[in-house]
Amino acid sequence: MSDPHDGRPEGTVTWGELLVETVARLRDGGIAAAEAEGRWLVEEASGLDAAEWIAGRDELATQRTVARLDDMVDRRLVGEPVQYVLGRWGFRRLDLLCDRRVLIPRPETEQVVEVALGALDQVLMARPDGHRPTVVDLGTGSGAIALSVAAERNGVDVWGVDASADALDVARANLGGLGMAGGRVRLLHGSWYDPLPSELRGIVDLVVANPPYVAEDEALDASVADWEPAGALVPGPTGLEAYGEIVSGAGEWLADGGVLVVEIGATQADAVRALAEDAGLDDVTVHADHAGLDRAVVARRS
Repeated sequence: MSDPHDGRPEGTVTWGELLVETVARLRDGGIAAAEAEGRWLVEEASGLDAAEWIAGRDELATQRTVARLDDMVDRRLVGEPVQYVLGRWGFRRLDLLCDRRVLIPRPETEQVVEVALGALDQVLMARPDGHRPTVVDLGTGSGAIALSVAAERNGVDVWGVDASADALDVARANLGGLGMAGGRVRLLHGSWYDPLPSELRGIVDLVVANPPYVAEDEALDASVADWEPAGALVPGPTGLEAYGEIVSGAGEWLADGGVLVVEIGATQADAVRALAEDAGLDDVTVHADHAGLDRAVVARRS
């Protein structure tokens, strides 16, 4: 930053001036979306949201808030993803806590949630009046999928499972911001189906998962490989290891007519489809994302 606080009295630089300097610093540091990211960082440091910005841009910043902005810009310039720098990120209707303990919520996963909600709606059309739906989110991470289902579908009991205690701490923090819908979400520590209560066997309407699916030898952008949790990215040599466990166990937990929805890598549709068919699941379909890449496999327990 161009010395807004070195040797200057408290409160002699405005947020509007800081925005100009922040964007310039990010641009000089090679950040492609410098203007957008600069705005996000300044809004976060100032506490002004987009609606308050026009009225607040001429307010004077304190040394403490300028120091915080400096720190965020420094972190971004060494490559830390902007989502982690901000400490939160939007996902569908939610504003989620987001740090290095969990994967960054991505637009592609928002589309997987859309597929999962559509599949759940179809399942429930065949259920009797008064049926209370049950959804299981395996590898819940930040809770993005589980909390979205609870927020967007009334009366659904949601179980989120993760093997990472750190990730569950993030999910619990996000659950605390969900309001009344959070009362229908339970978070469990363990591997895939292991921590689920036995009484859920054979009654689950939807199992949904965004598991790790990157192969060990697959090249990742440094912004992912250097910052996001490896255990949530790479399950083993082939990238298919998690699907083997999730798909093979689905039939035991799904009710008749229940549906499995899993996010996949763009080249994995055939392999995951074969796993689902080998597990005795029917009506296996592949759904593309907005970029036209295979993104989700849906399979049903007849």
